[in-house]
Amino acid sequence: MTEATRPLGVLYLVATPRPEQSEAELLARIGAALDGGVDTLQLRCKAEDPRYGEARPYIALAEKVRDLAHRRGIPFFVNDRVDVALAAGADGVHLGQNDLPGRWAHEIAPSLMIGRSTHAPEQAAAALAEAPAYFACGPVHATPTKPGRAAVGLDYIRAVAALNPPLPWYAIGGIDTQTIHAALDAGARRVAVVRAVLDAADPAAAAAELRSCLRV
Repeated sequence: MTEATRPLGVLYLVATPRPEQSEAELLARIGAALDGGVDTLQLRCKAEDPRYGEARPYIALAEKVRDLAHRRGIPFFVNDRVDVALAAGADGVHLGQNDLPGRWAHEIAPSLMIGRSTHAPEQAAAALAEAPAYFACGPVHATPTKPGRAAVGLDYIRAVAALNPPLPWYAIGGIDTQTIHAALDAGARRVAVVRAVLDAADPAAAAAELRSCLRV
């Protein structure tokens, strides 16, 4: 299956392993989320997680998550690690502002789609010039997923929406069933989530509820 057959969706799950969670439980919850309506997937292993701090175990997990996504025709990204994304057969890599520059990622791995995080209007403008596959805007609300990162608020979402970007972009950060409507009212059409689905009592139901709010 090629990149062209796995288009970017509207409900993007950033799956982050929890310290207290077994790998089997993580994979089961991701699979349920995909069945519920998640249509773009990223694996984000924190550098401080001793289970996945080195490349081989990260690759092994990424291959399993890739299979969950690709069986459903859903694009799969790896956070930060171009090497892991390539080795695991991912569709792309997601890069933060302090990660490898996009041009270098393209040179190293021209087959990978590139996603980019942005937190301010000038970063959104830079992302548009860089022309990644998509970019993310946030965190809209303060979130423990990104401790120490100040919330950008809905004004940033409005500013990006006003640019009418010619490529997909996602509002991220504290998006759940209570906050998604404000993000959509501000101009977002796609959202990325972590806790709202991955930590839900029923990931499939949580994904389905969020997905029902989204239309592109």
